Amino acid sequence: MKRNVSPIAVCLRLLSVFIFFIPFDHLLAEELPAVSKERIELYAGEVPGQLQKGEGHEPHGLLYLPKRDSKAAPISLIVVVPGGGYGGLAIQHEGFQIADWCNKNGMGALICVYRHRGGGYGHPYPLQDAQRAIRLVRHNAKSWHIDPNHIGIIGFSAGGHLTSTVSTHFDSGSKDASDPVEKESSRPDAAILCYPVIGMGKPYTHGGSQRNLLGEKPDAALVASLSNEDQVTPQTPPTFLLHTQEDKVVSVENSLVYYAALAKHGVPSALHVYPKGPHGIGLSQHLPESSSWPDLCLDWLKGHGFSVHSSQP
Repeated sequence: MKRNVSPIAVCLRLLSVFIFFIPFDHLLAEELPAVSKERIELYAGEVPGQLQKGEGHEPHGLLYLPKRDSKAAPISLIVVVPGGGYGGLAIQHEGFQIADWCNKNGMGALICVYRHRGGGYGHPYPLQDAQRAIRLVRHNAKSWHIDPNHIGIIGFSAGGHLTSTVSTHFDSGSKDASDPVEKESSRPDAAILCYPVIGMGKPYTHGGSQRNLLGEKPDAALVASLSNEDQVTPQTPPTFLLHTQEDKVVSVENSLVYYAALAKHGVPSALHVYPKGPHGIGLSQHLPESSSWPDLCLDWLKGHGFSVHSSQP
């Protein structure tokens, strides 16, 4: 028996098929600024200390650049360092979402996909990869239309420890290096530490991060050198710190002692501690108790000369 199908039903069916095949990025086109995304290898040619080829052994960056007029002023860029206890990478909410947040607010972003214990790597390779990411951005500042004097870094949890290590163990580059990238400074112009691991060999140390980074029985001098509250100097870059008092994974004491060291050495810094909130809050999009931190951070960055402005219509 022949079925009679109404014209409305036909239209709805065709519409559902059409929507199904629209690219997801297109559906979000009015929500997100137009962005160019590209994978960038951190090293040209041989990767120092590489154990083998393949995933987890090839450190790289994911470059997010807002599309803009070529005559516009250079923008700031934030290197994004996800957490994961030095055993993995929480790249979704501490990587991709953070890069999108940077772009929405007028800045570029480079997610640093660094080596970690999950691939068999401990210290110094995470630090080496993060330093390389900053050098690479600075080296490509002109072609990427980035302001080389406003390159920041943001890190979460163990990524916060890595960010604090970059902030306290930087150098001005090797002027005699054959690799031009290595001639660039690895010092960030500003650092943002979100619920960071800071101490090593201390009562408030996150034990899993220390084991993954340094092994079961690390040298005492190495442990001390990477307890970064003890490595702060007046040359440490301006720093924004975020933590929650309720954090049961990484004690808030990590942020407290780091801020105290920054204040002692006269480093311009801000500390925001929220009473409520678990570890790993990311942008706090669904946690009203701590949801003010991204805007506070943007205001702080703007106060330090970063090109913060909304890209929303």
